[in-house]
Amino acid sequence: MVFPTRLFLVRHGEVEEKYHRIFGGRIDMNLSALGHQQAKATAEFLRRRPVDVIYASPMKRAQQTLAPLASHCPRAAVDVAGFREVDFGVWTGLSWEEVHAKHQVSAFDWLDRIERGAIAEAETGATFRARVEPPLRRIVEEHAGKSVAIVCHGGVIRMMLSILLDLPLPKMASFEIDYASVTQVERHAHKTEVTLLNFAPWRDLA
Repeated sequence: MVFPTRLFLVRHGEVEEKYHRIFGGRIDMNLSALGHQQAKATAEFLRRRPVDVIYASPMKRAQQTLAPLASHCPRAAVDVAGFREVDFGVWTGLSWEEVHAKHQVSAFDWLDRIERGAIAEAETGATFRARVEPPLRRIVEEHAGKSVAIVCHGGVIRMMLSILLDLPLPKMASFEIDYASVTQVERHAHKTEVTLLNFAPWRDLA
């Protein structure tokens, strides 16, 4: 029997309050107290599922989300620099409302603007993909038929879904990726399935 390669894409928990509704990107912020609780709930959920290996962004909010899950895996977690959050350039540190006021554009179009390279000093869709895709494809190839958890960021998970589903990045705006949520993707020989989308154990199992 051929088993699918199962990916658990885990977004970090809630961040410090001063960064709520902010384009944090490369700001290396901590989790809030609630974020730590969310991370524990998500770890408990994943402990009931076999995970052969864990990869993670090296940023603090991802590492703090990883901490309660790490002991569940028989192998030490591996940090992947390419899984850092997207660089928002001149939008970094701005709220959604401030982006509109300062740049006269809708922040809700951020995925499209990243894809087109339309945010000054930010990553473009091409550069973003170029750092996420190689390690993601290597992970899928090296762990064929296994279960892998990747703890990272909302923007990175959307890029991963774009790559795995072969869909344009702006289309990923249709998918909500909440704090400490799990999105499960199964890679079969001839198809890729999303079997769980934006499931937040701290919320959905309450």
